[in-house]
Amino acid sequence: SPACGFGYDGRPGLPGSPIVPEKHDMTTINFHDPCGPLEVSVPFAPRIDTLAGKRIGFVTNEQWQAFRMLPLLRDLIKADFPTAELLPIDAYPQGNVLIPTEDTARRVKESGVDAVIVGNAA
Repeated sequence: SPACGFGYDGRPGLPGSPIVPEKHDMTTINFHDPCGPLEVSVPFAPRIDTLAGKRIGFVTNEQWQAFRMLPLLRDLIKADFPTAELLPIDAYPQGNVLIPTEDTARRVKESGVDAVIVGNAA
């Protein structure tokens, strides 16, 4: 602002001096949003209605303080659903490199869980 001693164009000016903005042509900027709609080729797994009496596993990418959050989440689930069987946090391979592998998918299937909690989203 003029009181601060800077003109409209950001160059230093004298407080109280007249500021005459330079004439500029308007520039048009076009943006492209690459998101677009996504086609769902594989549906999500059916959701379970309760955690009570269910066998539940955890898959973690070990990010965003997962070493604190997932054990806490496990304890909270156990308190709310005492009949749930909760696998240890490290029952499956961990980390972004190992989560999407066929080996991890096979281990999850073989463990006979009713649900898997995947966290932390990073």
